[in-house]
Amino acid sequence: CVLCGRTDDCPEKYGEKRTYLKYNLTVHYYCLLMSSGIWQRGEEDEGVDGFLITDIKKEVNRAAKLKCNICKKKGASIGCVAPKCKRSYHFPCGLQRECIFQFMEDFRSYCWEHRPVQEFMDKEPRGASQCTICLDLVEHLPVYTVLKSPCCKNAWFHRECLQYQALSAGIFFFRCTVCNNKDKFQKEMLRMGIHIPERDASWELEENAYQDLLLCYQHCDVKRCLCEKGRDYNEPDSKWEIKRCQYCGSRGTHLACSSMRSWEENWECMECRSIFSTSGKYSKQKKRAWATSEKTNGTTCLLEEPSPKSPRQSPGSPRSFLLQSPKIMCQNSSPCSHRELPASNRMTMSLSPVMSNRNWSLRHKRLREQRREVCNILKELKVQVKTKPTRLNINAEDIWSSALKGFRQRIFSPTNTIEVNFSNYKNRSKKNTSAASKHHFFQLLMLHVQNSSLFEGSSGKNLSLDFQALEENLYFEAGKMIAVSLVHGGPSPGFFSKTLFGCLVYGPENVKPSLEDVADDDVAQTIKKIKYANSLSSLQSTLQDCCEFLDSAGCLRPVTALCDKNMLVNDILICHVIKRVTLPLESFRQGLKTLGVLEKMQMHPDVFSSIFCHKPERLSAKTVCDLFTIHSSSDVNKVEGANFWTGYLEDVESGESVVTLEDILLFVTGSCYIPSIGFDPEPTIKFLRIRYPIGNRLLNCLELPITKTYQQFKNKMEFTIRNTLRVERE
Repeated sequence: CVLCGRTDDCPEKYGEKRTYLKYNLTVHYYCLLMSSGIWQRGEEDEGVDGFLITDIKKEVNRAAKLKCNICKKKGASIGCVAPKCKRSYHFPCGLQRECIFQFMEDFRSYCWEHRPVQEFMDKEPRGASQCTICLDLVEHLPVYTVLKSPCCKNAWFHRECLQYQALSAGIFFFRCTVCNNKDKFQKEMLRMGIHIPERDASWELEENAYQDLLLCYQHCDVKRCLCEKGRDYNEPDSKWEIKRCQYCGSRGTHLACSSMRSWEENWECMECRSIFSTSGKYSKQKKRAWATSEKTNGTTCLLEEPSPKSPRQSPGSPRSFLLQSPKIMCQNSSPCSHRELPASNRMTMSLSPVMSNRNWSLRHKRLREQRREVCNILKELKVQVKTKPTRLNINAEDIWSSALKGFRQRIFSPTNTIEVNFSNYKNRSKKNTSAASKHHFFQLLMLHVQNSSLFEGSSGKNLSLDFQALEENLYFEAGKMIAVSLVHGGPSPGFFSKTLFGCLVYGPENVKPSLEDVADDDVAQTIKKIKYANSLSSLQSTLQDCCEFLDSAGCLRPVTALCDKNMLVNDILICHVIKRVTLPLESFRQGLKTLGVLEKMQMHPDVFSSIFCHKPERLSAKTVCDLFTIHSSSDVNKVEGANFWTGYLEDVESGESVVTLEDILLFVTGSCYIPSIGFDPEPTIKFLRIRYPIGNRLLNCLELPITKTYQQFKNKMEFTIRNTLRVERE
């Protein structure tokens, strides 16, 4: 570079390095832009972006007479604009010495002594928090390398991170990463020397980056596509023409696959249909659907199948509910009586009133629907996961330390496929149990996180205040682990309190805690004494006894009326449950942003509360039954095999078997729980002419033997599952 004399080619630091052979000239763009004795006197297409070649040569000659106050070499073209300051320096030397260069207006430069600084209030807490760009810790200090957001009190950044963000986002998209403020944020960052290029964002400049949006959806999504040429085949003006959902347009069906006679008929996918049914706007369509189903004499229609995202709930006896499910076909199924219901349902009906039982059933049905929606959303997030593997070496006896070490290693990336190797499990077969190891790892990890010192409370937990964990950034790591677990097939957390969940999705300022959120018994007793004081004198006496606690909480105030206790109790709850853990909460939020999980939680709070605030639904025969899709060859009696399978599940659920439903799931998939994201691939059953059942964990496929009697089927199932799992445990 003719101005700084360096050969470095680093566009992020020095701007684009340009060479003009015609003029025998090489120059860094920022060196040229910040030089004190040159102005743009030409048009944008003249010289170097409006800087005339003759002016550049004059500036080089001028700078050749000036010595850099930093490296002591000639060619210092940039001078400090502070009055009476005569320091000159090269642009790279100025960066090294932490000078400020303002890429706006007159393109001023300030030396290290006269540079602008940000104002820090004395009351601002000192410590550290996450840089919301790189997510590493940043110290709250008035230094050159740290910048504070002008619009958010708790937003701190590394200068280098902000500069990279500005170069990528450009002037149209560069804004505060916390509150999205643009004008105030950009003005402050320009003042503090961040260069914001006047161009569109880098992702907007990619050629054909959004070409996929112009493609029209052409795929048949019904469960059983009847077209022999495949789901993507589309022949206009025929029964194999693909019709898209009239509401979302992102699902399709062949006309024949959904019994549609003409293109003019409207079609809705099951996702949209379920949305309208819950909102009450789909009642007329549902009545027509029921009427049609009655005409088929109980035969399930194979032409319009619900997608696996929203399985249809059909009534029926326990022995026949699988046969009525949309996954297989059966005729002449009859409604069940009260006596035929499973034992758990009979108990509920006999002990509870009808309305209470109905409300319980509706709540659980709603939870199941919400969990199906979560499953679909998590599958969208899983698209980010690449096939490139990252192996974690885990010691099951010290799950937290080994997991923390794995998540913090340099090569770890949440978007890589995770493989788990248990270092103290020598007999695990890598070929068949890689999925099982991963499921087991996430189950142990989430159990440890739930019972760790990071959380407090019994059932619905809130964040605790652990200074050592805060210093070691463990709240961030816990949030990151939960996000990674959800997207990679781990169990749902299920232990968050509604207050903690509300703070995460709505913000702590919009949440009102309750007495149940207080885990400290002493604090809870103090709040109760204040809350239930029945006279002003007893209230004042209570306040006098706990004045030290109130003072430390910032809630000590004069009380002149009994009604003041309500506001005081509210302030204490907010201080103890929310304000006290502000830093852990922010750190935990940043961790949950991994893979976009927190963003989806904020977009769909009601749906995600089903897996964060409610324990997973206990496995039942029907749940396991609906989980599997049955396939069989043409020479196999599918209905009889399904009857044996269904009957066996009911025996297991009622305790008439030596194995459990969790054992069956573990035998087939390697997991004793149903992941929030579901199984991939979806579990299937095949009836084959084999001697004993086989659990293929790579395909999540259960191969079942064909037997003459149910007792033979049951004996073979129990013998195989019990012995296989016993060998694995040993």
